[in-house]
Amino acid sequence: MRTTTTAANPLDVLTAASVRLADPATVGPSPDGRTRPQSLAGGAVGIALLHIERAVSGHGDEGTAHRWIRAAASEPVSIGANSDPFHGAPALAFMLHIAHPLGGYRRAYASLNTATITLTRQRLAAAHARIDRREPLTMYEFDLVHGLTGLGLYHLHAQPDHPISHDLVGYLARITEPLNGSISRPPWWLPSGLAGTPDPDFPHGHGNIGAAHGISAVIALLAHAILHGHDTPTARNALAELCRWTDLHRYDDPTGIWWPGYVTPGTDPKRHRPSWCYGTPGIARAQQLAGLAQRDTTRQQHAENAMLAVLQDTTQRDRLPEIGLCHGKAGLLQAACRMATTSTDPHRSAQLTAQLPALTADLTHQLSADAFHNPELMDGTAGAALALHTAATGTSATGWDTFLALS
Repeated sequence: MRTTTTAANPLDVLTAASVRLADPATVGPSPDGRTRPQSLAGGAVGIALLHIERAVSGHGDEGTAHRWIRAAASEPVSIGANSDPFHGAPALAFMLHIAHPLGGYRRAYASLNTATITLTRQRLAAAHARIDRREPLTMYEFDLVHGLTGLGLYHLHAQPDHPISHDLVGYLARITEPLNGSISRPPWWLPSGLAGTPDPDFPHGHGNIGAAHGISAVIALLAHAILHGHDTPTARNALAELCRWTDLHRYDDPTGIWWPGYVTPGTDPKRHRPSWCYGTPGIARAQQLAGLAQRDTTRQQHAENAMLAVLQDTTQRDRLPEIGLCHGKAGLLQAACRMATTSTDPHRSAQLTAQLPALTADLTHQLSADAFHNPELMDGTAGAALALHTAATGTSATGWDTFLALS
């Protein structure tokens, strides 16, 4: 059953949500530790993004943004094995990168950026060694949340001309190299379950198409690289190879174009609900970016039509009762906003744009009724407020959604 929306003003709801999240002291650690300061998904880093975006865009208070930045950096910074794009030095570096217009933090940012470059080089060396040994790819090596794709998104946006950005594009191109002569499964096939670990339900592994842990984030990153100064034959060949594989798993039925979130041998493909992590928003945005990079208007059309089909289908939208970026309406709304503004076809851009008010109203209603049980970025108030801010203002002042492979 659909939620009945109200005529609440999105900007008023955003202000109210931001006020509820104004004081870092009101957001203590949860029992499972997810609100630890250095966490992008569930901690102060993620909530700081909301206040930074609002302050930079002129809709929020700089003092509040600075308080959250200090809260995020209140503990010794993790630079070891447990640091990754969503935790520790890389997450803090991303936060300070988008906070640059507010001023300050230059020395702190330089230190965090250096630590992130060092971490990235270490992981690149391990990844190239794995490829040289012709061993299977692992999820934690490459994915957006834990691995080199997420680190690559940071570096390509923060320092596109740095050698580390070139090295990351080269690595991502290498994951399309054949490993052992197999022609039945691509070299980016994962010998694991959806959690990145052995799973009896996935005895033959899986091919992950999703944005959070799969190949769509790689497609988006390669497309961005080609469009922003890294247009090399190896990058183009890798992008083409990945797109050919996703084309094999593109379906078109009466409900529209779609891709499964993952594929496994001997099972029928399943259409995932339209969440960012495994559904249409992340996958279609990656395909649209690939079409732009390849100058392939047909690929762009498929991607935009897939998103339009979801936005026009209330049954699909009702599969997202949550508000969050990862599993809820906010991820769909943010991806739809990006696709509408990026489309080079005026007619489809207008069609996509025409669908945004209804989704914005749904999210506005839900956020206004939110009982503040979950303040975090990926699944809670902060992420929903950021997506609503994009829709309500028509822009993102900081490019905060870089970490979602959407910008």
